Amino acid sequence: MPRLNISLAYDGTAYAGWQVQPAAHGPTVQGVVADALTRLTGEKINPVAAGRTDAGVHARGQVISFDTTANIPVERWPLALNSHLPQDIVALAAETVTDDFHARFSACWKWYRYTIHNHRIADVFRRRYSWQVRQPLDREAMVTAAAYLVGRHDFRAFCAKGSSVTSFERDVKRIELSSEGSYIYLDFVANGFLYHMVRNMVGTLVEVGRGRLKPEVIKAILASRCRERAGPTAPPQGLCLEKVGYTNFLDL
Repeated sequence: MPRLNISLAYDGTAYAGWQVQPAAHGPTVQGVVADALTRLTGEKINPVAAGRTDAGVHARGQVISFDTTANIPVERWPLALNSHLPQDIVALAAETVTDDFHARFSACWKWYRYTIHNHRIADVFRRRYSWQVRQPLDREAMVTAAAYLVGRHDFRAFCAKGSSVTSFERDVKRIELSSEGSYIYLDFVANGFLYHMVRNMVGTLVEVGRGRLKPEVIKAILASRCRERAGPTAPPQGLCLEKVGYTNFLDL
């Protein structure tokens, strides 16, 4: 049975995250995509994703994989699937892959971007895609603090409680801060991320930017392995899964 992977973009505002949840939690991206695949192919398909994004989190480069016997040319898959998807989820590209490919477990790295609107007045047009922080932030201090997070560390202090992982060690290859007017972009590239890890790192870096934490305290937070030592969890709407890589970091 052929295996496909499809790149997706979606606005996560209306969804209770990627993964199917009990009905009380609301619709999920996985559930909507699975329903669209069933309508398109007549098959019961349960797609797996590279990243199980949380409620309200967006994606520009999510990757899903699944098996199908549908007789649809690979180049026609995006348009065919889009005809069954709502406007806030879009299939971008499709390709056939080997039987051992898995969207999540075959991934070598993921790139997330977090957007902060650092201004006293809200941007009504981008409020669903950024976190408004009214107090001016010391961006140089945030860059200094972020450097302590780069590398292979135990990130238990930045993992939300309730995670079922067996290892809290992750290899963060890159954290970059860039600016565009009142907007601050924080880009994170790693071999993987823990539950709420990016949002917890962002919340901590914002505390540094506000002057509530010194940049060098990041070392002590990492060493403590204690979630309570780090900053608050940044809200979900500023986070976007930008890209997933299936070869080494050099192709980013």
